[in-house]
This record gives sequence, C-alpha cells and structure tokens, in this order.
Amino acid sequence: MIKHIVLWRLKNKADVARVKQELESMRGKIPGLLSLEVGVNFAENSPVDVGLYSEFSDRAALNAYADHPVHVPVKQVVGALVQDRWVLDYEA
Repeated sequence: MIKHIVLWRLKNKADVARVKQELESMRGKIPGLLSLEVGVNFAENSPVDVGLYSEFSDRAALNAYADHPVHVPVKQVVGALVQDRWVLDYEA
C-alpha cells in the first residue's frame, strides 16, 4: 500500500474551504485510490493550511492518479490557490 501525503500553504487562507471541497470531490472516483482525508490545520505558527492524506493500492495507482481526468481539474484549481506545496509518498 502507498501512503500519499500533501501539505499546502495557501496564498489566501479564505480559500481553505474551497480547497477542501475540491479535494474531497475525488473520493470514490479514481481506481486504486483507497481512502482520502482532507484536514484543515488549526495549529498556530504552522506554515501549513491544508493537508491531504490518501492511500493507494500500489505505485501504479498513484502514478495513474497524477493524470486521471478527475484529478487533473482539481489539481489545476488547487494549484492556482497554493503558495507552497510539500509531498511525502511512502510504502507501508
């Protein structure tokens, strides 16, 4: 199983709800994407506004996700709202 974690700092914190909604819209629509959680950070003095935790069946599913037609428009919308992005992928 592959764990895929993405953290974002947004250009405008007012966009947090939109980013969360966009990311959650992918749930159940992409083969191999087993689970998806989106969290809004409440920790003070953190550079992170929103985090995505997702699990994929294998590396092939994670690779296919990058260009999946459900993911691409979400990636474009979220990408336009992001100042910084950090990614961690690992096998468990």
